[in-house]
Amino acid sequence: MPASPSTARAINDRLALRLLQHEGPLTAGQLKQLTGLSRPTVADLVERLTASGLIEMVGESGEQRRGPNARLYGIVGNRAYLAALDVRTEGVSVIVSDLVGRVLAEASVPIDGESGTGPAVEQAVALVERAAKEAGAEHLHTVCVGAPGLIDPATGELRDTTGLPAWHRRLVAALHERLPDTRIVAENETNLAALAEQRDGAAHDRDTFVLLWLGMGIGAAVVLDGMLRRGASGGAGEIGFLPVPGTRGFPSATDCEGGFHSLAGAGAVLELARECGVLGAGGAGEGAGAAGVVRWAVAEVGGIGVGGDAGVDAGGGFDVGDSDVGVGLGGGLDVGDSDVGVGLGGEPDAGDSDVGVDAGSDPDASVDAGRPDPARDIGPRNAAARFLDALADRLALGVASVVALLDPGCVVLGGEVGQAGGDELAVRVAERIVRMSPLPAEVRPSVLGGAAVLRGALLTAQDGAQGELFG
Repeated sequence: MPASPSTARAINDRLALRLLQHEGPLTAGQLKQLTGLSRPTVADLVERLTASGLIEMVGESGEQRRGPNARLYGIVGNRAYLAALDVRTEGVSVIVSDLVGRVLAEASVPIDGESGTGPAVEQAVALVERAAKEAGAEHLHTVCVGAPGLIDPATGELRDTTGLPAWHRRLVAALHERLPDTRIVAENETNLAALAEQRDGAAHDRDTFVLLWLGMGIGAAVVLDGMLRRGASGGAGEIGFLPVPGTRGFPSATDCEGGFHSLAGAGAVLELARECGVLGAGGAGEGAGAAGVVRWAVAEVGGIGVGGDAGVDAGGGFDVGDSDVGVGLGGGLDVGDSDVGVGLGGEPDAGDSDVGVDAGSDPDASVDAGRPDPARDIGPRNAAARFLDALADRLALGVASVVALLDPGCVVLGGEVGQAGGDELAVRVAERIVRMSPLPAEVRPSVLGGAAVLRGALLTAQDGAQGELFG
């Protein structure tokens, strides 16, 4: 049964609005080409959407000939205003934009962990209100809050996660109270970063990938077939809890210490840098954060390659750079200057440090992945190279696990540390994955870094608001 004229018009209008949402301003000729509609039908819908206040002429295209087809039409930006929040342990950042994503105001405020839940929440909410006033937004249509921790898929609220400040959970409820007519959305920060990297960053050409967030904490976001996958309880990607060799214990249900976080979190990266001798005199400086140290090491290394022999045999090893990585029955798997031993009753050959997984050894034995010999006397450039190699050794443990389980084809090293490492760190991790996994996987550095959370929150608010307003 053919659609009625009114239904056909609604379908065409919705299609045109969706194209303008994703493509930006378009001419009538471009709308005709993209929709496949006739010229009169496109002219009719442009007139109809303009009269209803949904779209407006925003300029002219670069065509030589002036005329109706040269006019650019875009969504009316001031039809709604949006806010995006990036909530960290130490503070909050906010941006306010119009419906098409033009940023009108941005601000941030540090929040003292000792200030208490009530004052901390008040600071954050007041920041949103001030930014909205500065932007000239009398009413916010949608606010998207990006925060660490688990989001309950049933309620959309932050779950009570040990280790996160109580004001994080209270903030969403406070925004509902202070902005009762505003749509409030909460999302995990790593998920938002992945959405931003897919739309504007390192994964712009991928519909399946994993973002590994490297910052104060460790997380992962999983995008499969173009869809963000949150998991049954909202916890997909909690890779900080992944048990790995190289730690001195195991994570618990309430604490990721002993998991992958203990090898790749900001604190662990700084400790590794100290062991490699890249902090202090001639190095990055004791006051540098994890991203700063990695950035310094990348600049110091310059063009140093990560060469080495590659070979695999049943009882020996293969090389990553100048390190031996061996997989044997009762032998060791060397990662950098460290050995990850996988034995069947014997003790692993531990080289400069012990990383043992041994069916017949002491279960309490400590493991050390990617730990260099601090006594070795090397110059700043070599120290920087050793630091990046050791860090890549550690990251490869988490990346290889992700690749083996999900086969994403692409892993983005995100967050401030991933961006700081750039291609220099990504290449090192990729070389290790080639040797550790039969599944192909690109390793790419983040393009957006820490800014990805705010960008992802804004895109989420924008998509939600446009979907609600335009159907």
